[in-house]
Amino acid sequence: MVKAEYLGWGIHVLDTAYQREHMAACYVMEQDGEVAIIETGTKDTVPLIFAFLEQHNLPSSAIKYVMPTHVHLDHAGGAGLLMQALPHAQLVVHPQGARHMIDPSKLQAGATAVYGEAMFQSVYGDLLPIDPAQVMSVEDGQTLKLGSRTLTFLDTPGHARHHYCVFDDVSEGFFTGDTFGLAYQELTTHNGPFIFPTTTPVQFDPEALKASIKRLLSYEPKRMFLTHYSMVENPQELGKRLLYLVDEFVRIALEVQEQVPVDQWLNELNGRLLRYLMNDLSQHETTLSSAEYAQVIASDVLLNAQGIEVWLHKNQAA
Repeated sequence: MVKAEYLGWGIHVLDTAYQREHMAACYVMEQDGEVAIIETGTKDTVPLIFAFLEQHNLPSSAIKYVMPTHVHLDHAGGAGLLMQALPHAQLVVHPQGARHMIDPSKLQAGATAVYGEAMFQSVYGDLLPIDPAQVMSVEDGQTLKLGSRTLTFLDTPGHARHHYCVFDDVSEGFFTGDTFGLAYQELTTHNGPFIFPTTTPVQFDPEALKASIKRLLSYEPKRMFLTHYSMVENPQELGKRLLYLVDEFVRIALEVQEQVPVDQWLNELNGRLLRYLMNDLSQHETTLSSAEYAQVIASDVLLNAQGIEVWLHKNQAA
């Protein structure tokens, strides 16, 4: 069953059916009979996209662009399967991600090593290669037209070096992938979204991430379309919080590095980050119990700890 919501400006948000409801989104944008898909989710998302198109009387031939913000598998794992069914569409990808879409064998091998063969196959399935003729690399600042609307692509490293964000002139908003953090709807209260950075392995770079966030804010966007999850408004205030939290995560990391043996870094980082965000949440006035909101953020906190641990090791080696 397709879970979708119309946000306005010709944009729908679709739940990608990744891990749990409202965990990850893709977006369908329509303008003047042309369609763009932003993020592809995994193999399980592809039939949902086609079911959505059928429900809204949009032929698959209307899809002009498929645009994963980066090649992490919750964003681009379904790209090969989707493009196989869209021979006339173009996959629009960051230059450093293009080769992994053309030949995803390294992506699959790396993820299989992390998850194990059985779990990888269950969640992602075999990643399918994409015909190089269908792959379009976009440079920083490049624009594309979707009907009468203009999409501008910005190189936004920090979460990953192969990450772009997309500014849409119609909604006056950015599609931010993971650059502008996570804000799960279960945690939104009268105080607004509960947003925090994502520092997952293996390319977390705090200074680059802060520079990318500041660059997005310099456009004075009206809203942000997050992959995790959906649209948030008041981006200037949310951006200030993200910048502060990146610095706080780094402070916690450096304290762990100084106080704890190397083989205990990951567990200590995970515990301290979880306690920090849980304390934040207790002041955000959620209606959930502490156990419930811990469950919402626990997997992301562990991924953040893993990414920060990798960054610490790189710093130490340097």
